Amino acid sequence: MTGDFLSRLKDPAAILFDGAMGTMLYQRGFYLNSCFDELNVSAPDVVRKIHQDYIRAGAEVIETNTFGANRNKLTPHGFGDRVAEFCEASCRLAREAAGEDAFVAGAISPLGAQIEPWGPMSLQEARDTFREQAEVLRDGGVDLFILETFGNLGEMQQAILAVSDCSDLPIVAQMTVDSQGNSLYGATPELFGSQLDQWGAHVVGINCSVGPRDALDVIERVAAVTDKPLSVQPNAGVPRDVDGRNIYLVSPEYLAEYTRRFVRAGAKIVGGCCGTTPDHTRVQRSTLRLVNADSSACAERVRVEVQEHNEHEQPEVPLAERSHLGARLAAGEFVTTVELSPPKGHDPAKLVKRARKLKEAGVDAVNVPDGPRATARMSAMAAALLIEQQAGIEAILHYTCRDRNLIGMQSDLLGASALGLRNLLLLTGDPPKLGDYPDATAVFDIDSIGLNHMARRLNHGLDLGPGHIGSPTSFCFGVGVDPGAVDLEYELGRFRHKLEAGAQFATTQPVFDVSILERFLERVGDVDIPIIAGVWPLLSFRNAEFMNNEVPGAHVPEDILDRMYQADAKGGGREEGLLIAREIFERVRPNVQGVQVSAPGGRVKLALEVFGSALDR
Repeated sequence: MTGDFLSRLKDPAAILFDGAMGTMLYQRGFYLNSCFDELNVSAPDVVRKIHQDYIRAGAEVIETNTFGANRNKLTPHGFGDRVAEFCEASCRLAREAAGEDAFVAGAISPLGAQIEPWGPMSLQEARDTFREQAEVLRDGGVDLFILETFGNLGEMQQAILAVSDCSDLPIVAQMTVDSQGNSLYGATPELFGSQLDQWGAHVVGINCSVGPRDALDVIERVAAVTDKPLSVQPNAGVPRDVDGRNIYLVSPEYLAEYTRRFVRAGAKIVGGCCGTTPDHTRVQRSTLRLVNADSSACAERVRVEVQEHNEHEQPEVPLAERSHLGARLAAGEFVTTVELSPPKGHDPAKLVKRARKLKEAGVDAVNVPDGPRATARMSAMAAALLIEQQAGIEAILHYTCRDRNLIGMQSDLLGASALGLRNLLLLTGDPPKLGDYPDATAVFDIDSIGLNHMARRLNHGLDLGPGHIGSPTSFCFGVGVDPGAVDLEYELGRFRHKLEAGAQFATTQPVFDVSILERFLERVGDVDIPIIAGVWPLLSFRNAEFMNNEVPGAHVPEDILDRMYQADAKGGGREEGLLIAREIFERVRPNVQGVQVSAPGGRVKLALEVFGSALDR
């Protein structure tokens, strides 16, 4: 199109973007699990035709078919090394379709990975990944960039920085929101609208997730905090499953009516996202002809000040005041814990009885795993509460990301605090395919790094977004670590991310090769955090083989396997396993601040024998 997009933004008339690309490809028979970006190469005529249909319908801007064309999203499809190829092809197809009739926007989406502080991908790595895609789109001749469907405000910042690093083309930055108007990580429209403005976006807006009505509510709130042009591209409502297909029920006429309202609320750019088609664009175009002719269409926007999201941040409760475990850790004292799995049924009697024996023996706390190896057992939170209430000993609740989304995790942690549970071991969780129900669905909105960040915010009186929860929680929370990880550098990197997210202690996987733990401790010698070593008393040679081959993070060296094999042959496997566990306990004790002993099959007596005289205080 003749002219540049920045000049077009200064024109008082609203600008119409195209609608969904994925919806149109889906309608043409391409499965949702296909790599739509690859179709730029394998089905170019289909992609070009969709662009042309939107332009004929009246779209002034079309987006490249590159929503998922970043290295991280392409890698699972086996196309990680084809970023340049797919983006170049998409730019060529869009430019051929646009000619002099439309602008071409280079589409960039989230990376499909959790970035710090929510996950292991560093900010720099995210920025570099965005930049790789942006440079190809720039060289392909796009007129502007559109960063869309971002749920994480921090990730959006890295995308804006990456594009700004390599180009001075205009940036349209669009967050995606829930039905309450907040981003998927809890940022309010007032917060993300203000931040996108400050970070240099030329246009601030929202797209996807919600239908026109909710989108209007959000854009009115964004309009109050920024003078930048606004954009809004809602879905055609919430999809409904009809005979196995996602059907969007919002009609073109309904979207067109809301398009009028978007412009009156201050939107400069309108369009559509999932479920919208050239039919929607055509009716929007007709509406905009009337709206653009009415100079009074755009309401005057009132700017308000946004409070910083940490206004309500409160100091943490001192570690020593959070729990008995926290007090011992803060004092540098050696702690003893035993792991007891929740029952597979609903009767807690045996669990409580075993926990009482541990309290009587002087153990500091009981570890309660959360669906270990992805098995279905009594709720770990319920089991932990029963242990504390009926056995009188503190529990360390293992809490995983596997089964809950962000909202559910925050709700659970708030509930745990209300119930008086203070000690947490925050873990990503074993995937369902490892367990008894391989067809179960995992969630994994975040991993353990993000979960630690969440617990830290709650300990400062803050929720997921900028809001506050009243008085802060007082969790003593730790993380898991695998000293014998195959990729130790990766494990060390994740461990440091967990510490930066606020973890107050770390518990290792079961230690069978003490030299591995010693090497790990040398590598993290500068880390000032209590390390609790895991010890597992082997029951038999078969148990040793299982731990070595089927339990992630457990490495049983050959000499121990040989000892267990020979002992089993003489009928003394359990005694030999106990002897080995006690040897490991004595060797690791001087170098760690605690030991967690597992009680396989609920064998509390066996676990207590591992401690020996360590419980005599």
